[in-house]
Amino acid sequence: MKTIVIGAGIIGALTSFELARRGAEVTVIDAGPPAGAATGSSFGWINASFYENEDHFRLRTAAIDAHHALAGTLSTTAVQWQGCLCWEERGAAFDAQFGALQALGYDVRCVSRAEFVTLEPQIRPPERALLFAGEGAADIAELARNALDAAMALGARLVTGVRVTGLVSHNDEITGVRWSGGVIDADRVVLATGTATERLLADVGVPLPMPDRPGLILRTGPMPPLLAHILVSPGQELRQLSDGRLLAPTAAAHQSDRTEKIVENPQVLADEAAARVSRLIGQQVTWETVSLAWRPVPGDGLPVIGSCGPAGLYVTTMHSGATLAPLVARMAATEITGDTLSNSDATLVAPYRPQRFRD
Repeated sequence: MKTIVIGAGIIGALTSFELARRGAEVTVIDAGPPAGAATGSSFGWINASFYENEDHFRLRTAAIDAHHALAGTLSTTAVQWQGCLCWEERGAAFDAQFGALQALGYDVRCVSRAEFVTLEPQIRPPERALLFAGEGAADIAELARNALDAAMALGARLVTGVRVTGLVSHNDEITGVRWSGGVIDADRVVLATGTATERLLADVGVPLPMPDRPGLILRTGPMPPLLAHILVSPGQELRQLSDGRLLAPTAAAHQSDRTEKIVENPQVLADEAAARVSRLIGQQVTWETVSLAWRPVPGDGLPVIGSCGPAGLYVTTMHSGATLAPLVARMAATEITGDTLSNSDATLVAPYRPQRFRD
């Protein structure tokens, strides 16, 4: 079974790895280098504390479990489980967030100002914060490269610098992909194409609205150890990388940011974010790099996972690939290779099938 995975970001990389583990003949195609686009500019927060509804929460908690399971099959140091301290909300909104997560059974605890100081002694403490001890973060680009290397060790092949311009089908079955040099034949095609998914699906008459969601991420130069946790304050998300650099989105409330266009100078936005970070950590920081990526967010904000259009076509596109990728890759590979999902996985994925956009 010849399977083409279009996209070498975190979703495509892990799906390729899972397919190769199951014996599929896999070719990964990407117009750019592996782990580019959104994957290369990800904040990398692995969490279920940000969710749209209860189904989405269950999907995300299962994905955290899938990250831990992945550690048993993929050699990587890209994932760290440092926990998260969050005080994005205050007053009644803080209480509501805490209560909702407790009701869902999430690993959450309210910490006082005094305890916060013991957890993050170099940060100006809030009155209280939520501790999500089971959350973590990943160098998503490194994780994607690790997955691709492991997939290739199992026989997968990688083609870069080739842009897929369309899908090819015959008698309502997928037969390959089109690029500027012709057609590459395939029995199965997986779209892990992020923001390009809408255009490629339109080629076979499948609707999937993908609004523009640009995002800027800044990195500082290397700094001494400052942070023990991921921090989510009212004005800024922040974490420290293993090399000492600080990583921060330029938008406050990055997880729920709905901006469709960035019209300000990226350097100005990075300066403003660096100023917020400086206030948060109590010392002056300057940014070293700022990068723009277009986040793959389907029209209703929720993941799209499953077969659609011509037989043999499978779609995986979503925001929060950092959290969801191991679970989505496992489920996608199971279905693509003709196996049946477990009852629990089938229940998890049911709300996210692409057919919902036809209703």
